[in-house]
Amino acid sequence: MSTASKLEEAEHKVQALQTALEKTRTELFDLKTKYDEETTAKADEIEMIMTDLERANQRAEVAQREAETLREQLSSANKSLQLATQIQKAPDVEQAIEVLTRSSLEVELAAKEREIAQLVEDVQRLQGSLTKLRENSSSQISQLEQQLTAKNSTLKQLEEKLKGQADYEEVKKELNILKSMEFAPSESSGAQDASKPLEVLLLEKNRSLQSENATLRITNSDLSVRCAELQVQLSEAVATLAGQKELVAKLEHDLSTIQALSAVHRPDAEGAATPSLEKIPEPIKEATALFYGHPASPGTSFPEEQMDSLLSIISSQRERFRAKNQELEGENRMLQHTVHALQSELDNLRADNIKLYEKIKFLQSYPGRGSSRDDTEQRYSSQYEERLDPFSSFSRKERQRKYLSLSPWDKATLSMGRLILSNKTARTVAFFYTLLLHCLVFLVLYKTAWSESVGRDCAAFCAKKYADHLHEFHKNGDMDNMWQ
Repeated sequence: MSTASKLEEAEHKVQALQTALEKTRTELFDLKTKYDEETTAKADEIEMIMTDLERANQRAEVAQREAETLREQLSSANKSLQLATQIQKAPDVEQAIEVLTRSSLEVELAAKEREIAQLVEDVQRLQGSLTKLRENSSSQISQLEQQLTAKNSTLKQLEEKLKGQADYEEVKKELNILKSMEFAPSESSGAQDASKPLEVLLLEKNRSLQSENATLRITNSDLSVRCAELQVQLSEAVATLAGQKELVAKLEHDLSTIQALSAVHRPDAEGAATPSLEKIPEPIKEATALFYGHPASPGTSFPEEQMDSLLSIISSQRERFRAKNQELEGENRMLQHTVHALQSELDNLRADNIKLYEKIKFLQSYPGRGSSRDDTEQRYSSQYEERLDPFSSFSRKERQRKYLSLSPWDKATLSMGRLILSNKTARTVAFFYTLLLHCLVFLVLYKTAWSESVGRDCAAFCAKKYADHLHEFHKNGDMDNMWQ
């Protein structure tokens, strides 16, 4: 459940990151285009201002040149005026002409000076606007560069996040495979299951598995209770069967006694005593007396009709007990068959539970999955690990292979050693047997060595006695006479 939610959240995050990346890319492209347009506009404006400035400078230079020429003309006019004042003899027309030319030159000079001042002001204004434009353009360029660096850093972060989630397609593929494997739509509800999201499918699958697990647990508990009851009934039936067998054996013994009595020759006289009836067991006599309604006395003898009726009663009871015994044996066989079936079903349930635990382990292998374990998982985890342990299976196979490759006497020796080591009584017997065998060997060796030493000592003693005898009694050459 949490895996599906995590995957859905990862999909939403990846989609959000992709949209944010596309948005930042578009914003970055727009900023770049705006920056390029503004830079081109500022460059064009700066070029225009520079051209205007150059033109103004050229005009100022031209005005300065004209002012210089006018000043030269003014100086020349002043000189001519001085010459005119010096020449007093000149007529009045010439003086008027000079005054007019002088006034016109002064007017032109003032106009040129005003134009020069205007041009200087224009140049200063253009220089101030140029400096302001440069400052504004530099500030805008710095702001755009900061925005560009911020967008680049954001783009790098998004690319790093996208690289970190590069296994999205693989996870999506595995999720689709798992969905197709675990949540295969049926024929009736194929379109509905295909339109359902993964969380709903996981919830439905989890609920179905929980319900199935609950039903299996209930069935297992019922079967275990039923098995316990059947075992109790089986033990009771076995005890009853043992008692019935004892009763049947007793009845057969009594019947054999009665048959032996019936085979005895009866005398002709009716009032003659039948000494063989004394051999009838007391329980049969008591049962016969109670059946016919009078108490049995120790010396009472029974007529032949009572004996025949008693025999028929006992035979019918024996047949009834035999039928009941056969019925109980059939029930016992059925109970054994039921116990075997329940045992096989329990084994199948255990295998199914191990498979379910394997699926749970597969779902827990995804990142972000909680690792909560309950008693059921802990009970089946050991069986699952033992089944998946390659070393234990390999060691079992190797032991089996080594055992099969042994010779028969090696197998017998190994079996004997295992039998002795696995049983306390066998170990004790083997220990005392080995101790006794060693003591016996030690005693035999000691007896043999003692016998050989005694024989050697006796031979040495006899040789010494014989030498002493010869030395004592045959000193003077009697030795030769003795041998002659």
